[in-house]
Amino acid sequence: SLTAWVAVMGHLYSTNKERGIYKTMDGGITWKQTLFVDEHTGAIDLQLNPQQPNELYAAMWYRNRKAWNFEEAGPTSGIYKSVDGGSTWQLISGAGAGFPTGPGTGRIGLAVYPPSPATIYAVVDNQDERIGTEKANDSTYQLSDFKALTKAAFLQLDTAKLTKFLRANRVPFPYTAARLTQLVELDSIAPTALYNYLFVDDGFQNKSVKGCEVYRSSDAGKTWTKTHQQPIDNYSSYGYYFGKIYVSPMNPEKVFILGIDLMVSENGGKTFTSIDKPNVHSDHHALWINPLGDNHIINGNDGGCNISYDKGEAWFKVQTPAVGQYYAITVDNAKPYNVYGGLQDNGSWYGPSNHKESAYWMERGEYAYKRLGGGDGMQAQVDNRTNQLVYSGSQFGYYTRIDLHSKERKMIRPTHRMGEFPLRFNWQTPILLSSHNQDILYYGSNKFHRSLNRGDQLQTMSGDLSKGGKTGDVPFGTITTITESPLRFGLIYIGTDDGTIQLTKDGGTTWTMLGKPAKKNPGLPQDLYVSRVVASKWKEGRVYVCLNGYRDDHFTAYVFMSEDFGQSWKQLGKELPPEPVNVIREDPKEPAILYLGTDGGVYASLDGGNRFHAFTKDLPVSIPVHDLAIQEEANELVVATHGRSIYIGSLKPVQDLLKKDQGKKN
Repeated sequence: SLTAWVAVMGHLYSTNKERGIYKTMDGGITWKQTLFVDEHTGAIDLQLNPQQPNELYAAMWYRNRKAWNFEEAGPTSGIYKSVDGGSTWQLISGAGAGFPTGPGTGRIGLAVYPPSPATIYAVVDNQDERIGTEKANDSTYQLSDFKALTKAAFLQLDTAKLTKFLRANRVPFPYTAARLTQLVELDSIAPTALYNYLFVDDGFQNKSVKGCEVYRSSDAGKTWTKTHQQPIDNYSSYGYYFGKIYVSPMNPEKVFILGIDLMVSENGGKTFTSIDKPNVHSDHHALWINPLGDNHIINGNDGGCNISYDKGEAWFKVQTPAVGQYYAITVDNAKPYNVYGGLQDNGSWYGPSNHKESAYWMERGEYAYKRLGGGDGMQAQVDNRTNQLVYSGSQFGYYTRIDLHSKERKMIRPTHRMGEFPLRFNWQTPILLSSHNQDILYYGSNKFHRSLNRGDQLQTMSGDLSKGGKTGDVPFGTITTITESPLRFGLIYIGTDDGTIQLTKDGGTTWTMLGKPAKKNPGLPQDLYVSRVVASKWKEGRVYVCLNGYRDDHFTAYVFMSEDFGQSWKQLGKELPPEPVNVIREDPKEPAILYLGTDGGVYASLDGGNRFHAFTKDLPVSIPVHDLAIQEEANELVVATHGRSIYIGSLKPVQDLLKKDQGKKN
């Protein structure tokens, strides 16, 4: 058949009408939109009746995402049905159908039972408030207790309970219960200062929402019944990340739901049990059930892929192909040199660059790469004087200094003072060791911080270097990139997620805004995420900037260079394909050679950035590249892909191409 249907979510960060269900009847040559709700509501799931393919079910999901906020539910979320091959659709989850409706209706997943297609399961992320399930804790206070406190009410707080709250929330000395009471009494701080000091909504708060709910229809979607009485705590507050449900092709009572855990029900959804095991990573996104025997299942999760032949009693982890999603990498000067990097939800690791990936390590019993820390691994820096001290961390700026020999660890994260609003930290908070003195560590929140003693103390050197942030559940108005000139100590540039680029020539004491349009100077495109600023190793006044429009749903490749400390700019790579640019690096030997990492791969330029060429031999096709590192002595490029782990290649072929090209011109 040449007929097919596609569920389309539409733009990720902006409104648009290209959402809903599309149908083709000529094998994809032409498409017609047959279901459209509105500019915020897209199709997130699509299932058909295998016995009657003209009968289809579509899950529509209202969502409104910005770089600073995610509204993950809305009144236009719902289930639609077509009985004429997707030409027309009818809402079947409206009022009276038994399915959740209203502003709390979030992402929906669907599953049709093949032998009896009138049986349909749906899982929904119900963002309505969960009422009456929290157990009161009278021995301490909750953060919400301080949100609207008056001065009189604060002065009546129980000292023992306040002390317990301060300890539980790691409020530092000297902010004891007695000291805070004194400051409030003297009007030195507001009675709500403690709430302002602690509250940061990063989108991972455990909000009291209903969360994961499962519904069943036995009449082809006419009516729906919730299958369980007790809450299914499998989504936390971010169910939009999951939203999949599966039913066994041979047992209508056996249902799988994917969330933080992989869970199964053997009684039609009345109760669910986790079938995760220690070698199965959390956060589940895909499942295959063998149609010939449902004990055989394949699971895709944030750690890769696992396979079970005994309905989840035991799993083995698939080791190939490599699927690591690297955010950032760096290298040291050991021989052979080591590669350090942070991965999405798989921590931070390091290991030798000459390691050849194979299954032989399981025979030896020791893997060449070692774990530095957990969480979502982020940036790493190495003190190259000894290759012994490593700075590594996880999301939102939680960094640690690690001595690889003694195993000693020191937490590094700047704090603010009582009476100040919390610092804002990017998901990938940037850090940098000064190449001039590696006792000096630079750190970016929404402010610029510096340590002169390897992170033992951090000094805040600036005010807010962003445009001030925006209200939402994602930290915004944060520093995303820091670079220091290899030619001049204290010549530092920063970039932010809201499009600010600033320069200091005195180590962070004073700052100058760059890139603003002016008369006879077009400046830079405004308000775009600054993915990278790189100070040149060849000329003191030269600096490169990469801007990323991904969070604005436009994908022009923005690369710029300045020869005068950012006073004027020249656009590079105007012929690059429309791919967001993540990183730029200079060649260690040839000033004319540049390397780019984009959401589509690696590019090289032989003429200072006027033209770029694909540098992708032996790399996976169209793989996002989030970082590049160069080991100068080895003359190698280390490529951090977001989906296929790390690749290493020699720079000599590119350098030889330049020499060959120069020879022809001479």
